[in-house]
Amino acid sequence: MATLGTPGSTIEILKKYGFHFQKKYGQNFLVDPHILEKITAVSGITKDDFVLEIGPGIGTMTQYLAENAREVAAVEIDKALIPILADTLSSYNNVTVIHQDILKLDIRKLVEQRNGGRPVKVVANLPYYITTPIIMGLLESHVPLESITVMVQKEVADRMQVGPGTKDYGALSLAVQYYAKPEVMIQVAPACFMPRPGVGSTVIRLTCHEKPPVKAEDEELMFALIRASFNQRRKTLVNGIGNAQNLSFAKADVLSALEQMGLPPAVRGEELTLEQFARLSDYLYLLT
Repeated sequence: MATLGTPGSTIEILKKYGFHFQKKYGQNFLVDPHILEKITAVSGITKDDFVLEIGPGIGTMTQYLAENAREVAAVEIDKALIPILADTLSSYNNVTVIHQDILKLDIRKLVEQRNGGRPVKVVANLPYYITTPIIMGLLESHVPLESITVMVQKEVADRMQVGPGTKDYGALSLAVQYYAKPEVMIQVAPACFMPRPGVGSTVIRLTCHEKPPVKAEDEELMFALIRASFNQRRKTLVNGIGNAQNLSFAKADVLSALEQMGLPPAVRGEELTLEQFARLSDYLYLLT
């Protein structure tokens, strides 16, 4: 099978199988070998690695990964792509295609069976509408992960790596930075895809922390406070927490915690660092 990754070879495969892009799956296939090589390089794949690929499409990136990794498990939701992948990956004996929704797959079991429970590397070109649930699902599941190298919409990559006081800073920034170190690796123009998306893309690598950079007594409470603080960005942190249906702290208790932290009563969630959210949750945890 010829290497994919050029417009010509991609069109040939799509015609051969009469494949039509499905809007509901947000499909955009990479057709630039230079970018494919760069993604493989920045993901740091070696012959020792088990790689989990999410959304292999017609197998373009999968071929590059298979050349560099020990083993690849490629998870594809669209059943129309399964026979295409059987064709394009037929010469690789180190690739398993799994027809499944990644949000429903038991990744921990897969990692246990295929990699002895050791950390895996994830590589993904995700549909933009479902980027956040997939990334958060991976990080929050506590599956052993070494890194996630993912193509996302440029503005999502911006949100993952910014700090307090910026307009892009939010719950996603804090969650990603709690679990991993985000680094923007490559900017990818719309012309590198078929069909062309309407926005620029960014490859970002999340290198997972061995242990989080801050310690919270109750991780779940900390994230509930973070979500409540950003659900209504224009409100003060006190009002955001007060309006959250899943939290039941008295306004006076939240104000008291802020005072102990040396923060003004009208502070907004977007002004707090990850460490400050951890401290706030520890103060309030003592009241539960």
